[in-house]
Amino acid sequence: MADQATFADQAMEYMPALYTAAMRMTRNSADAEDLVQETYLRAYRAFATFQEGTNIRAWLYRILTNTFINSYRSKKRRPEQSDIEDIEDLYLYKRVGNLAAQGLGRSAEEELMDHFSDYEVKDAIEALPDQFRIAVLLADVEGFSYKEIADILDVPIGTVMSRLHRGRRALQKALAEYGSKRGLVDHRAK
Repeated sequence: MADQATFADQAMEYMPALYTAAMRMTRNSADAEDLVQETYLRAYRAFATFQEGTNIRAWLYRILTNTFINSYRSKKRRPEQSDIEDIEDLYLYKRVGNLAAQGLGRSAEEELMDHFSDYEVKDAIEALPDQFRIAVLLADVEGFSYKEIADILDVPIGTVMSRLHRGRRALQKALAEYGSKRGLVDHRAK
């Protein structure tokens, strides 16, 4: 089948990135695998409706996000399991751009992030409400533009901007609390 071959050629390269995003959404490797499998099944079934020449990556992320929202959010989460992939994901948030910064100097944010444990950063991100956490992950980790996130989540760009602002502010507050406990941030200076 030509459609099957075309789908495989265009969509399968995004599986590792979709799995990483699914891990961040579900916080569980078994659920992430199920979510990616369901995403690819839905994408394959709907591939005839995909408009050639548009952004297939954003289209797949939209299916992934909608599948998560519709199926996984309402289910009770299983007890959290940690494996090496969980820990690797934490380094993404902490070390984005670190290779470029090695030769050019580091920003104050990067220097400060070195003082937080991976678990503190992970806890702060996971404590965000789903709508804010997904927006922050899509923007700051996956690198999607506001318009792409709006398309993925099927919400107006203003809603994306609001969710990002509120999510980042909540993340900043949580990390400031960790910093205050460690004496890195003067809580009186707020």
